[in-house]
Amino acid sequence: MTPSANLQGQTALVTGASRGIGKAIALALGKAGAEVIVNYSSSSNKAKEVVEEIISSGGNAYSLQANVAEESSVNEMVKTILERSGHLDVLVNNAGITNDGLLMRMKTEDWQSVIDLNLSGVFLCTRAVSRSMIKQKKGRIINITSVVGLMGNAGQANYSAAKAGVIGLTKSTAKEFAIRGITVNAVAPGFITTDMTKDLNSDQILSAIPLGKFGSPEHVAGAVCFLAADPAASYITGQVLQVDGGMVMS
Repeated sequence: MTPSANLQGQTALVTGASRGIGKAIALALGKAGAEVIVNYSSSSNKAKEVVEEIISSGGNAYSLQANVAEESSVNEMVKTILERSGHLDVLVNNAGITNDGLLMRMKTEDWQSVIDLNLSGVFLCTRAVSRSMIKQKKGRIINITSVVGLMGNAGQANYSAAKAGVIGLTKSTAKEFAIRGITVNAVAPGFITTDMTKDLNSDQILSAIPLGKFGSPEHVAGAVCFLAADPAASYITGQVLQVDGGMVMS
């Protein structure tokens, strides 16, 4: 599928882009014409494969290692991008982990690790890119949250809390940055076919999805490309776009 968005001349950073949804987003942004920075934490070989796939399709990309839960690592990554590419126009905060368990048995470190990466990581990356985006008076920040941030989920108190926090962070930063020409939106995937969902009870979940099927990473990538597009999405900010097959309707 070729994205309809035209992102020629744009530079986009996708965190956690070596696999799954992040990979699909990176590939789609590359096909739309953006120079893509494929961020990874430890999967250097997989990140390299994503870069090679983008380049082989006629795009431009490179990979950078950074743990988005660590302030110094994030700041160094953004500094490198600005030095190498000259500007940063699109940030997709996608990196995330799960560490599931019932709250009464959840270890503090299992709570904190998810909050640190899934929520604090979004804060750190957003803050790191904000100065350059404000200076250039334009930018697109797209945060990948989840439907569980809207409805909760038993056994995922840490993940649900982090993703709900991302929604609040999205709305707050959208209000702060709007006057500077920067839009901030969130995409909330439902159940998407990835390594993270492969062991779930699909029959039980499918009964709760009106469209009756799991989504694909490409469905999420299409939503991200739309929100990154200019001028198509230039008047949209502070919104949560659900890509969930109708699972959560408000």
